[in-house]
Amino acid sequence: MPERRYRVLALATHPVQYMSPIFRKMAGQPELDLHVAYCSLRGAEAGYDPEFGATVHWDMPLLEGYPWTHVPNRGSGSESFFGICNPGVWKLIREGEFDAVLGFTGYRCATFWMALLAAKLSKTAFLFGTDAVTLTPRDGRGWKVTPKRIFWPWLFRLADQVIVPSSGSRDLMYSLRQPPDRVTLTPYSVDNDWWIEQSSKVDRQAVRAGWGVSQTDAVVLFCAKLQPWKRPLDVLGAFAKADIAKAQLIFAGEGPLRAQLEAEATSLGVVDRVRFLGFVNQTQLPAIYTAADLMVLSSEYDAFAVVVNEAMCCGCPVIASDKVGAARDLVAPVAPEFVYPCGDVEVLSKVLRSALSDRPRLASLAAAASKRIAAWSPKQNIAGTIEAIRIAVSRLGREPRHPSAAHSASPSSPAGPQKLPE
Repeated sequence: MPERRYRVLALATHPVQYMSPIFRKMAGQPELDLHVAYCSLRGAEAGYDPEFGATVHWDMPLLEGYPWTHVPNRGSGSESFFGICNPGVWKLIREGEFDAVLGFTGYRCATFWMALLAAKLSKTAFLFGTDAVTLTPRDGRGWKVTPKRIFWPWLFRLADQVIVPSSGSRDLMYSLRQPPDRVTLTPYSVDNDWWIEQSSKVDRQAVRAGWGVSQTDAVVLFCAKLQPWKRPLDVLGAFAKADIAKAQLIFAGEGPLRAQLEAEATSLGVVDRVRFLGFVNQTQLPAIYTAADLMVLSSEYDAFAVVVNEAMCCGCPVIASDKVGAARDLVAPVAPEFVYPCGDVEVLSKVLRSALSDRPRLASLAAAASKRIAAWSPKQNIAGTIEAIRIAVSRLGREPRHPSAAHSASPSSPAGPQKLPE
């Protein structure tokens, strides 16, 4: 057992398929006595996702392997300020005797501010951050930039330590005059071990045969929601323009642009070389990444995009627009020429043509992608989080709870739903 052990509450809006494995690994850390509080159970329960345009129920266990509680939401559940309003977090934090609270709700909801005030009054370290890499919002409304430039420096000074998932987010904090010693990088990661293991089990030839693709064909993958800001039409246009012999384009994802994409594929004369898989659940994705030769992510706004992590874990190199957060941390270190100006279909088509015309080099890039992702894993995420907690608790002049303290859980404390103050 470590000399110091931190009692930590992670406050999240809802279970997320890429965060649950991180929570499971955090719960096994001897330095942490972790508990997760969810503002809703959306994601763990089947529900309609308006961005996918479909009912979604993730087929991965989202609530297993770590202690958690559901704090009832008294809000509407909408994206408004009072849509996420969980008064129970007040008592949870005030009576929980936590060393630190990790805020993953975002500041645009009432629960965030309840948690922040409760933590301040309890002399509990409160850590939060952003995945944003720019002040420009996804909706492109330029008027929002100036208020953010004024408000955000004050906002993030409220954190006892700012936690950011990418180097782009870190640099944004620096540009807002946050001192470097108040900002900690906690790399956006997925469960690398799971993705690598699942990929190793894939019968690549069988998956490709199911798509009607031969072993000599090149497979280009687009894996994302078919939404305007993901710009899937750019990929389709670039694929048609590249005019690569014996190449197939696979769309894995669902959304409102599907009908337009299908019509455009016919118009461009490539409909016989384009396949739409629709919504693909988590356990099916390793096979798709492993069977592809190259993935393209063309988003005009993607704070990070963990699909890049997933693909690289499965040995699939990635081309990404310069508006994708992961392009800087994961794609550029492997192949800087695979980062292209967002929206430039002509350049993207040239990158595609160059990449697929040299298949041996593409295979070597697959190995380089696997090597790069090994250095961007839950191990680095959790180490960064623990260091951020240590700094934040020290900044308040507090000593963390000792493992033998009455309220500190033992390493063998049961995972699953727990009863905490409501």
